[in-house]
Amino acid sequence: MSAHPYDEGHTVAGWTGTAVATVGSSLLALGVIGWTPGLWLGGAVTVAALLITWGLHLSGWGKGPGRRPAAQWRMGVKDTSARRGHEDCLGCRLAGRGPSAAAADPGALVVPRSAPDLAS
Repeated sequence: MSAHPYDEGHTVAGWTGTAVATVGSSLLALGVIGWTPGLWLGGAVTVAALLITWGLHLSGWGKGPGRRPAAQWRMGVKDTSARRGHEDCLGCRLAGRGPSAAAADPGALVVPRSAPDLAS
């Protein structure tokens, strides 16, 4: 349990991404003050931070938007719902996970769009 009644999202994905992004920002700062390779290295490390965080999130070491059950608030607790995708989570949608509109309403009729008529 936590010492406070809030789920602030302390996750392995969050802390790892923050640490790698801090290194990337530091390298970018060195590039700004004159060490030219720092611009390229810092940019690459910052992009790597994004990809590392996303990968950890998708593998269950992050959290989706919203509040988790209190039993999952501790650091290092793996998210069991990550494989299915989190509701309203951009990272999960970008990975093709989560409920689709048709799955949300099984009675919905899905009609494919017709191709535009190019003959006219």
